[in-house]
Formats: sequence, structure tokens, C-alpha cells
Amino acid sequence: MKSVFYSLSFFPTPSMISICYISKFETRVEMLDMESKGSASRIKKSAYDLLSMGDDVMDDDDDYSWDLIGRDLRLKSTFLFCDFNQMISSAPQDQKEALTELANKLFQSIEELDDAVKARSIPLTHNRYDDVALILQEVMAFMP
Repeated sequence: MKSVFYSLSFFPTPSMISICYISKFETRVEMLDMESKGSASRIKKSAYDLLSMGDDVMDDDDDYSWDLIGRDLRLKSTFLFCDFNQMISSAPQDQKEALTELANKLFQSIEELDDAVKARSIPLTHNRYDDVALILQEVMAFMP
């Protein structure tokens, strides 16, 4: 049997290891930045979709419309929740509190709107939607 001898030149040197580590760290930072930008973009899109939902808030008492609006509201709020969670976790410490307060205010008002939709009360739904629309405008102004 032949013995295979590897020279030390095939093994990474400490400088090569540190370069790889720095490169991986920079890649990770870039990925986090990209994830934050994606989350901010999806938050804006969901906020815009919910703002445009104002035209769909019904003036008649159709069961299908109530169900459709309720499902759409819950779907958009789920996306918002996931993206706000990502934004808050990757935000600088000085912005975390403001983002958390804004998210809590938004989700509280969305929950009240969802309750109004479930109750199928047109005046209450319009009132709660107006509250959500104001907060969504704040969200859109806050996002980079």
C-alpha cells in the first residue's frame, strides 16, 4: 500500500480562515439587510392592500362578502405579523421600541376590525376600518 502524504500547503492557513469567516459574516449581514428590505417591502404592500380594501368594505349585507373580507383581512394580518416580527428582531435597538408600539397598535386595531366583520355590523366595520387606515398610513410613513 502506498501512503499518501499531503503537504501543509493544502491546509488552510489562519489568514485564509479569517478571510472566510469575514466573508461569511459580511454575507450574513447582507442577507439580514436583504431580509429586512424584503419585510419592509411586504409590509408596505400589505398595508397598501388593506388600504385599498376600503372600497370593498360593503354597504350591503351579503354573507359571501363578509366572509371574503374576513379571510382577506386575516391573511394580510398574518403576513404583516411575520414581517413585523422580522423587522423588529433585526432593527437597531433604538428603533425596536417604536416598531413594537406601532405593531401592537396596528394589530389591536386589526383585531377590532376583524371582530366588527365577524359581527357583520356595517357602521362598526366602517368605523374600525377608518381607525386601521390611519394606523396603516403611519406604518407606510415609518417604513424605509
